[in-house]
Amino acid sequence: MNLNVLAPRLFGRRVPLPLVAWLALVWTALWGELSAGNVIGGLAAGFVVTWLLPLPAVDPGIRVNPAGLVRFLLWFARETVVSTARVVYWVVHPGQPPTQVVRVRLRTSSESMIVFTMVAITSVPGSLVAEFYPDERELAVHVLGLPGEVTEAVRADITALERRIVEAFGTRADREELR
Repeated sequence: MNLNVLAPRLFGRRVPLPLVAWLALVWTALWGELSAGNVIGGLAAGFVVTWLLPLPAVDPGIRVNPAGLVRFLLWFARETVVSTARVVYWVVHPGQPPTQVVRVRLRTSSESMIVFTMVAITSVPGSLVAEFYPDERELAVHVLGLPGEVTEAVRADITALERRIVEAFGTRADREELR
């Protein structure tokens, strides 16, 4: 499909028609009445806004690799079940649960991959990213319910998680950075 059809040139600048349609829909919804005047006004406003204020081309640095995505999702499902059971155990168990804050250095420099890693860590029950140190690319991760000295085990788990995320969502450069 020719994408130029969806973004024709108007006085030398591209105007993305799907964005114009979305803006017209929002315009009409804000006026609260579906009328020809509101729709035409919304289309006109959409054309003017997208022509005067063009959006820059942005590459978020995310590529979905289906095999890596399946491996990540399987790990995430398993980890969610195991961690939930561990948290439930410590909720019903009398006494103070073991907690620890572990600093983990990330290997990737991709902001997208770092954010995905932080979200995955925080989404698993019993773990939380307490702080991110961007200059060192380190996370301070709070873990709950793991007895004993678990620093190296937590670091190894997060390093493996980072690798899974980069394999699932990273670019070729992101994957090469981890080698």
